Amino acid sequence: MKLFHFAAPQNFYPLAGRVWPWCAALASALALAGLWVGFMLAPSDAQQGQAYRIIYLHVPVSWMAMVIYLAMAFWSVLTLVFQTRLSALMTHALAPTGALLAFLSLWTGALWGKPMWGTYWVWDARLTSMLILLFLYLGYIALTAAIEDPRRADRAGALVALVGAVNVPIIYFSVKWWNTLHQGASVSLTQSPRMASVMLIGMLLMSLAVWLYAVAIALWRVRSLTLVRESHAAWVQQLPEVQAHRHARGSA
Repeated sequence: MKLFHFAAPQNFYPLAGRVWPWCAALASALALAGLWVGFMLAPSDAQQGQAYRIIYLHVPVSWMAMVIYLAMAFWSVLTLVFQTRLSALMTHALAPTGALLAFLSLWTGALWGKPMWGTYWVWDARLTSMLILLFLYLGYIALTAAIEDPRRADRAGALVALVGAVNVPIIYFSVKWWNTLHQGASVSLTQSPRMASVMLIGMLLMSLAVWLYAVAIALWRVRSLTLVRESHAAWVQQLPEVQAHRHARGSA
């Protein structure tokens, strides 16, 4: 019942306001620690040399780009089944961060691919499916922005998110299903890590940092979207920040 209580935007808004600054602060601290471990303490790789250090950004943003899309699909199910306002707002809030992380995955992968493969891009199964993920994010953002009616935009965006979720397992299993240049996973839940402990610690720190960053930005953005979507609601008009803004505009 407590979860349903926070499904209402007026109840979730103050909760998100309390949580997102802590997530942002922890993300910053973990990112600094992860970069220190990855770039200062971890040794160079025997085969890839110093170029391997791009994994401390590439792997976490790639993981999170996929996780965010699955989260969007989850919220989209709630939007279509229960027609809750908050679930649609959460999907909207996650999409820009997911698009950014998918772009960073492709960009850092290109920087790694040049010294390893001799080229920035190949039409590899993993790279191509990640590019499709970026297009799905951009398509969701463009579609929902093009539809003026918020309810119709929410439903249309939810359908895109659900259909596009099929691409996520394709990205993950592409290195197993097809003959691909992309190397397999160095960290797996079913196998022991194939890297030094200090390298693994650096990657895990950066992964937690990216995770908390995504949570912080999503919570911050959903608060902004809530103020826009619920601008005429009485509870929004009573918020101190809204009254302060109205007073400042009146004074000007």
